[in-house]
Amino acid sequence: MTAARSLFIALAALTAIGATSASADDTDRRQFNQERRIQDGVRSGDINRREYRALEIEQARIRDLERRAKADGRVDYREAAELRRAQNEASRHIREESTDNDRRGSWYRRWW
Repeated sequence: MTAARSLFIALAALTAIGATSASADDTDRRQFNQERRIQDGVRSGDINRREYRALEIEQARIRDLERRAKADGRVDYREAAELRRAQNEASRHIREESTDNDRRGSWYRRWW
């Protein structure tokens, strides 16, 4: 009976570690994709200098949030939910800034 219980506890611990690792990998993957979307927007001119600075500040805050969440060696469900919320909000901001027709240099092009 105790061997079965020990096995169950070990499996539960491994599952929790795996879930935390998957959550951290997902966070890293999303962070990388958001950085790429920002860079693509800057290259295409869809994101201007002011928008770029605001988006980069937001990304730095998410990196800091992630660093603090991982500081104790694991990301619990509340920390993971907070990271997802912050990344969802950042993703929405990237989409809004990329599609707002406030292009880099657009004020100059209107006059020439």
